[in-house]
Amino acid sequence: MVRGILHPPAAHTLSVIVPLAPGETEWQGLLQQLVALPAGSEVIVVRADDESWPAPANWPHRLRYRECHSAPGRARQQNFGARQAQGHWLWFLHADSRLREDTLRELQRFLSHGVEALGWFELAFRRDGPRWMALNAAGANLRARWLGLPFGDQGLVLPRHRFEALHGFDEQALHGEDHLLVWAARRASLPLRRIPAALETSSRKYVQHGWLATTARHWRLTVAQIRTARRA
Repeated sequence: MVRGILHPPAAHTLSVIVPLAPGETEWQGLLQQLVALPAGSEVIVVRADDESWPAPANWPHRLRYRECHSAPGRARQQNFGARQAQGHWLWFLHADSRLREDTLRELQRFLSHGVEALGWFELAFRRDGPRWMALNAAGANLRARWLGLPFGDQGLVLPRHRFEALHGFDEQALHGEDHLLVWAARRASLPLRRIPAALETSSRKYVQHGWLATTARHWRLTVAQIRTARRA
């Protein structure tokens, strides 16, 4: 089901897709930042519950906003949002992502070059977690640069037809659907491009489950996913 502000068909260049887990509360802050998107862009919020929210107050008419409902699971939700999208480019953002001052400027520069690639941002953590989070951000950015393995919280963006050619996110994966998409892009020889700006994400999981335990779990999952992707 799709709800939202509908405008006459137009040549939208960018579709931003934000999947929401049941009970997610972080997305409203992101939405407030997305009002600065270039004219003709669209934002697609994909919910996995039965709740329904009205269109944001004072949402600019130059942007399109839609709310969708799909089966739960981030991979399913993102694929569903991509099927609704009209933009040439798809930008997948997590609900707890936050933009910095230069994020949209560098994104527009990347899109204006028209290079068919999978773009990703530098990762930074918001100041809502342990002081050690700078180490996690540094590790994630080194992994993305040296190993060519950006993850979903780094704001993956790619042309819609290339996403479709990769068959989207793997809905059978219990976790790491973003990681598997990156490996699929590598196998298809789709270039990976760093966008020189940061995208912030929340540290709340590290607060809830402990810094050391969460960091160790992420590394274990990353290694397991690398093994699975290499066998694919």
